[in-house]
Amino acid sequence: MAHERSSQPRLSPSSYEEDIRAVLAPRLAHFEAVARHEHVTRAAQELGVPQSTLSRAMVRLEQDLGVALFARKGRTVSLTPAGRTFLGSAERALAEVEKAADSVRADADPATGKVAFGFLHTMGSETVPALLRAFRADHPRVRFQLVQNYGEAMIERLRAGGLDLCLTSPVPDAPDLVARRLDEQRLRLVVPEDHRLATRRRIRLAEAADEKFVTLEPGYGLRRITDDLCAEAGFTPRVAFEGEEAETLRGLVAAGLGVALLPPPAVARPGVVELTVTAPRAAREIGVAWLDGHPDTPPVAAFKRFLLSRRGHLLPD
Repeated sequence: MAHERSSQPRLSPSSYEEDIRAVLAPRLAHFEAVARHEHVTRAAQELGVPQSTLSRAMVRLEQDLGVALFARKGRTVSLTPAGRTFLGSAERALAEVEKAADSVRADADPATGKVAFGFLHTMGSETVPALLRAFRADHPRVRFQLVQNYGEAMIERLRAGGLDLCLTSPVPDAPDLVARRLDEQRLRLVVPEDHRLATRRRIRLAEAADEKFVTLEPGYGLRRITDDLCAEAGFTPRVAFEGEEAETLRGLVAAGLGVALLPPPAVARPGVVELTVTAPRAAREIGVAWLDGHPDTPPVAAFKRFLLSRRGHLLPD
C-alpha cells in the first residue's frame, strides 16, 4: 500500500521551542529579503542564492508554519496579512542578531574590547586599581567588567562563561582550569587594642588556641586557610562570628568580639593590633585562573600576559 505524504504542517503548537528555532532561524533573512523586494529573483540576487532555491525555501517555510505568507503572481509576491505580521517579528529578531554580532565583535576588538575580570574583596581597594592603572597605560581604551566575590563563587562564574580571568586564593587545582601562582600575602593575627596579646609584635598561632575567632563564612578561601593553619597549630578555632568581608571582621575585632587571621589592610584600622604569626607560616597564595582550552579575545590575552608578567610583584608593598 502506497504511503501518502502528510499534508499536515511539520510544526504544531506543541512543538518544542528548540525545534521551532532550528527550522525558522536559518530562513528569517531569506524571508525578510523576499518580503522587502516583493520579488523572488531580485531577493535571490541580493542574497547570492539561486532563485529556485529561494522559492523552494519560502514554500517550505509556509509549509512548516502551516500559513500562507505570500500571494504570488509569477516571481512577484506580496505579503498576506499573516506574512506582514510575521515580517515584523522577523525584522526584530534579525535586528537583535545583528546587535549581538556587533556586541561580540566590539568586545573582541584589540584596542577597545572587554575583559570580564573577577577578584577577591580583599584585593579591591588597592591591588586591582593599581593593576588596572598600570595595564591601561598601554591599553587605555580596553574596557573591564569587574566582579568581586569569594573564590568558589568566582570559579563557578568562570566555568559558566561569566568571567574571562579571576584573581583568587587558594590557587585552584582542577582539570578544567589553568591556574598560575602570582604572589604570596602574609596573614596577621588581628586582636583588639586592649587585648592581652596587644603588646606583642610576634606570636605563635598556638598561643591563640583559647581565643574566640571571627572568620569568613565556609566556602571562602580565607576561611579554609584559617581552619588549616589552626589545625596545623594543634587546635580547632572557636568561631564566634562569621562574615563575608575582611574589613567587617576587623570591625568585629575592634569591638572586642574575637580575633582574626587577615591579610594586611589597605588603611590602618583603629582599635586593633596586627601581630606577625611566626608559626606556622601564615600566608596565602594569590593566583590567576582561567578555563582550559577556551580561546582568548585579544584584550583578554593582553591582560593575561600583563598579569603573568607581575609574578612576584602583584601586591602593593
